[in-house]
Amino acid sequence: MARALRGALGRGELAAWFQPQFDLQTSRLVAAEALCRWRHPTWGVVGPNEFIPVAEEDGSIMEIGEFMATEAISAMTEWDIDMSVNVSPAQLHDSTFTTWLHRAIHRVRRPARRLTLEITEGLHIGDVPALVARLDRLRGLGVGIAIDDFGAGQASLTQARRLHATELKIDRTLISDDSPAAAQIVADAVARAHGARIRVVAEGVETSEQLAKVTRLGCDRAQGYLLSRPVPRAEMARLAMAV
Repeated sequence: MARALRGALGRGELAAWFQPQFDLQTSRLVAAEALCRWRHPTWGVVGPNEFIPVAEEDGSIMEIGEFMATEAISAMTEWDIDMSVNVSPAQLHDSTFTTWLHRAIHRVRRPARRLTLEITEGLHIGDVPALVARLDRLRGLGVGIAIDDFGAGQASLTQARRLHATELKIDRTLISDDSPAAAQIVADAVARAHGARIRVVAEGVETSEQLAKVTRLGCDRAQGYLLSRPVPRAEMARLAMAV
């Protein structure tokens, strides 16, 4: 897979798709997450859970990450909604990426606060002081920092505070869990996040019952198949322009 992934961008096999996020108080489309899609000529669509870890291991995540950030920033300049894009710790370990991103944001007319970087678990966070310094430089421009996958793996409110996050994304495993214990975890996370002025986004909302639950528990935004599947750029543009 690593060999096939090298050059995939140049061959036009990678594309950015977008999944809308909705405000739970107003039901309005307010944001979208840029998601990388790989359509291999033989294998068909390869899921990001399969190829992103490979890209992190062989270093091609740098090229892919810059491409996705470019797509997100470009979309942000066209649509009057917030935009988020996944960033691997592997990218953030390299100061050239954050320097490039800093310059790219300066070149666009939309305010930087429209952009949120979602930090995925991927490789271990590693050198936290150096990482925080790079993130703080971007935060100084207004860029948001989201901690992805809360409730799965090692994502936590402690990590959110360490990285000066502005957003917490609740993992789909907690959203789909109907137990009182899971609901309490989400409620506690929302209360603590709001106490720290951190926005909370529920991921993987697939049923009307789940939507009602995350609304009741105080989440600010939601995304998931009930609301919209990820869509190509042209379709996302149509949705965004209708806001």
